[in-house]
Amino acid sequence: MRMRKISVSLVMCLVAVFFVFGMAWAQGPSLDAWKPAFDPSTAKYKAIVSNVSHPVLKGTYAGFAIRDELWKRTNGQIYVDFKPFSMLGGEVEVLNQLQMGAIQGMLVSSVAATNLGPRIGLVNLPFLINSFEKLDKFVTKGGKLFDHFLMAMDHQGITGLDINSYGNYGWATTVPVQNIADAKKVKFRIAEAAVNKLSYKSWGLNAVVMPWPDVPVALKQGVITGLDHTLTVCNVTKKFEVAKYYTRLDYAMGLFVNIFNTKWLNSLPADLRETFIQTVKDVNIIQRHADIGHEQENIKQAEEKYGVTFYKLSDADIDAMRNLSNEVHDTYKAEINRLYPGDKYRPADYLAEVYEFMGYKR
Repeated sequence: MRMRKISVSLVMCLVAVFFVFGMAWAQGPSLDAWKPAFDPSTAKYKAIVSNVSHPVLKGTYAGFAIRDELWKRTNGQIYVDFKPFSMLGGEVEVLNQLQMGAIQGMLVSSVAATNLGPRIGLVNLPFLINSFEKLDKFVTKGGKLFDHFLMAMDHQGITGLDINSYGNYGWATTVPVQNIADAKKVKFRIAEAAVNKLSYKSWGLNAVVMPWPDVPVALKQGVITGLDHTLTVCNVTKKFEVAKYYTRLDYAMGLFVNIFNTKWLNSLPADLRETFIQTVKDVNIIQRHADIGHEQENIKQAEEKYGVTFYKLSDADIDAMRNLSNEVHDTYKAEINRLYPGDKYRPADYLAEVYEFMGYKR
């Protein structure tokens, strides 16, 4: 009888615990720390804008910065309801919502953006636009080349306005990787994207496509022993709790492309549309520059908090990877050079023009 009472009590406790934590999980992440300092209910125009990441990333925080600056510049006429933390779903799912007009904007990763605009894959090509300095040159001085890049999803009813960053790509691993020979022993998680898969195939490395939410458990259980991502993201998302080594490759930048539903954007009065576009550009300039210092802060924190050891491959190994990457460039070239009816600039070989402008030598 006593055992039965204990069992009943235990079940009731478990039910209570499940109820409390279940409610917390259902509520999802809180945006209390980023609430607007104004009442958005009076806005004439509203734009729901999505992002998958944490606002501690400068590229993600841009969404809140755009919200606040736009409210100020339009005297409260436009309210950007920014939804980070994958609150609206995964990137591919949200891209479909954006295309259909269910939401109005998205700060989408350059990796996922290729699903609707393969030309975006230009910035994912290994060793092409792979530093803060190169990114700044492409964005601020690229002119028609950068404008053409932003037109990548125009044929899908989506307008690209600007781009920002979340650091340089490398390898977070559970074992030291100091050279290519070490890397060949690692099983890397990579994103579901054509350029990423092509890159790892050309480098002769063992890679598995895995959804981001599955990574923490996979790392802890040894299903994967390496992670292809930026050191900033690895630090912010606590991957360094398990992966105590980071090899700095700097072969590509982590980037968010600021995209909006064209029909919605064109529905704004001309003066507000102009203000909207300029505000997005101005905010992104600030956040791109802020990301440089943010990466350095994350390096320091990773060393001090998690005891992460940083490595760099030798010049010979990097040169070898660059040479192997030419195959990736050649394979994906047709997707980058493809022209669509709405393209205003119609180059015979867009990728070759980008090479020349960026000073990329094969």
